[in-house]
Amino acid sequence: MSFRISPCPRPMAMAATMSVFTFSVGVQAQESVEERLSALEQQLADVEPHARGDQGFSFNTYARSGLLLNSDGKSAPGGPYLTPAGSVGGAVGRLGNEPDTYLEAILNYKSVAENGTRSHYRLMIADSTTSSNDWTSDDGALNVRQAYVEFSNLAGFTGIFEDASIWAGKRFDRDNFDIHWLDSDFVFLAGTGAGLYDVTFSESVKSNFSLYGRSFLDFPSDPDATEGTSDTDNLILTANNYFGNVQWMLNGMSAADNDERVVGGVMEAADTGVNTMLAYHGDSFFGLSDGNFKVALLHGQGLGTEVKNIGADGNLHEDAVSTRVALYGTTRLSDSWRVAPMIMAETSEDRYVEGDEYQWLTFNTRLANELGANFEMQYEASWQIMDLQTQGYEGRADVDGDYARFTIAPTFKPQAGGFWNRPEIRVFASYSTWDDELDRYDGGDALGQEDFGGSQWTFGTQMEIWF
Repeated sequence: MSFRISPCPRPMAMAATMSVFTFSVGVQAQESVEERLSALEQQLADVEPHARGDQGFSFNTYARSGLLLNSDGKSAPGGPYLTPAGSVGGAVGRLGNEPDTYLEAILNYKSVAENGTRSHYRLMIADSTTSSNDWTSDDGALNVRQAYVEFSNLAGFTGIFEDASIWAGKRFDRDNFDIHWLDSDFVFLAGTGAGLYDVTFSESVKSNFSLYGRSFLDFPSDPDATEGTSDTDNLILTANNYFGNVQWMLNGMSAADNDERVVGGVMEAADTGVNTMLAYHGDSFFGLSDGNFKVALLHGQGLGTEVKNIGADGNLHEDAVSTRVALYGTTRLSDSWRVAPMIMAETSEDRYVEGDEYQWLTFNTRLANELGANFEMQYEASWQIMDLQTQGYEGRADVDGDYARFTIAPTFKPQAGGFWNRPEIRVFASYSTWDDELDRYDGGDALGQEDFGGSQWTFGTQMEIWF
């Protein structure tokens, strides 16, 4: 769904303005403008009706905003990555667990050339803050997350490239996919570069190819170096292949000089890496009922050990290795009940320093009961178990324990039904509990704060929208 402003003939107000303009600059300018307008109108008339509807400006968004309060009425820490395992990607359920305002404003402009080639320009601006104030420029994080151009239906492409598209700029990869209940992608590939989508070898076999660049933060390999000279770039070469419902993704990466980075007191950071993902996109609920499911197995080494945010972590050890499995499904239990269970687990070794080991597993289930045209009750239960042996990396302690959370959220929406229907307005109450040992993981970790102990109640309200 989007808001569109399509090219159209010149309105009366514009005609009046043009008459004033021609009075001052002469008849020749008037003719030039009229010629250009006539050419544009003819171009639009020559384009097929369905293509004309895909032209012009459009606007899309994702946004959420809400309060998360403890039993004393004060702001409470929260977020899907709240737990110690969150530092290595171990997310927990997000319902009733988000204290921020986050938004994406997505502007698109699409056009069709005379030869039928389509172009799409996209600009995404995003902001994030945990402040409840109306003016947050001092602590917000306003950022341009995407700015790219993509060409499709290229008139000069034939054979296996006939349905292909090309792009360049800064973007999220088109085929990223996520587990919404955790605010966690299965895989997230993004950066600045170029790519070729939909090289079609047969009706059921397609491939995408891309080259992304990412910049790591400055690292202190040489304290006497001029500021900025110790930057490094991670180049990611990707082949994303589809065989019907099966997806096989392969990423190779190289970051020159990253092995000079000091991590854990030693210079053993990776400067190359590889990871791969094998996924299946199901069109039923695991073959048991109507619905859908997705399952993926991911494995990475070196710079590829961060298997979700591909190429984003420059601190990974040269011998690092990780394996992750993730799955979720959605289905209806009855006409008024629907359920979405999921599992995600990961094990990694030598991740940041030699001998460390991180293991975690998350179970989460979102349940909804539709009680009226505009109202439903939503419930979410989340449980995570972890065993993190850090070898003292960044002052973190070894911990072994579990975390659990349960949320009740009365929810209002324009039309009840469906996990993907938005917008929603929710109020919620959440109860969370965790082993005391987890408080020792990190002095700055939310679970270790004095006013955020085990058996914690939180309350709040939130809106969420996308279109």
